[in-house]
Amino acid sequence: MSNLENKIYIAGHSGLVGSSITRRLINKKADTIVYKSSNELDLTSQKQVENFFSKSKPDQVYLCAAKVGGIHANNSFPADFIFQNLMIQNNVINESFKSGVEKLLFLGSSCIYPRNSQQPIPESELLGSYLEKTNEPYAIAKIAGIKLCESLNRQYGKSHNIDYRSVMPTNLYGPGDNYHHENSHVIPSLLRRFHLAKKNQEKKVIVWGDGKPFREFLFVDDLSEACEFIMNIPQIELNKFTEPMCSHINIGSGQEYTIREIAEIIKEVVGFNGEIIFDKSKPNGTMRKLLDSNLINNLGWSAKTDIYSGLKITYKEFLKKNEQSN
Repeated sequence: MSNLENKIYIAGHSGLVGSSITRRLINKKADTIVYKSSNELDLTSQKQVENFFSKSKPDQVYLCAAKVGGIHANNSFPADFIFQNLMIQNNVINESFKSGVEKLLFLGSSCIYPRNSQQPIPESELLGSYLEKTNEPYAIAKIAGIKLCESLNRQYGKSHNIDYRSVMPTNLYGPGDNYHHENSHVIPSLLRRFHLAKKNQEKKVIVWGDGKPFREFLFVDDLSEACEFIMNIPQIELNKFTEPMCSHINIGSGQEYTIREIAEIIKEVVGFNGEIIFDKSKPNGTMRKLLDSNLINNLGWSAKTDIYSGLKITYKEFLKKNEQSN
């Protein structure tokens, strides 16, 4: 359970992960939840972030804010991805430390691991080899965030009583996702394409790659449950399972599907009756990326939402958003 006396700042509260954590903590009646929109607070601005922390003085921080996107976005805007994510992380984590925040949770991504990692991927694979080229800048930024949290813990953990933790989720989906026609991830991108194809009575939907890569997916509300769980585990218990320089924790569902299988499931959920065409001239990305979630499972958490149930909830929310915008 959350400490009801805490003031909790959720950075990136309107995004996929941040909105889910916000919903969860509000439902738990956390005493005070603090958040600002990107229009109100530019997290890439050191001065703005410094001013915000000096005024709001949160006790805990969930750092969910990030510039994110799929293969196309990462390939097209590599400078934006590394710069903006580094700036957001450095500002929020540093100002958290300077203002006396004792507990912080940093949200990373499974793309931090080498392209040819052993499968499933344990936390110890970090920095073991070369990264996937299509999202290397984003991955390097996220690795830097992990190492900043670890370094602060190592240098100031005892003297300043800080405990900054990092979690690495697998591929996420669910309410609050980004459905941009070019810059979204695989599930929201496919949901949008199949929906439009059904709406426009088209006969086919084109999917990038050959459909053979495997992907693990996690429903976002399962992730927010895991984040609260990790945030509130006693430090002495967590230290039994982690090392000072390998302290991040994988969060996955343990279930993987080929892109072809996911496309077929989404086709069924949406109710599209046409054909799926795989464009083999487009990149596949990493062929397999299954996280080893034994650490968090051993701590007492596991995912609950199956892919069909999660996609039905997600598509229902997508339809609701479309009705509101029309």
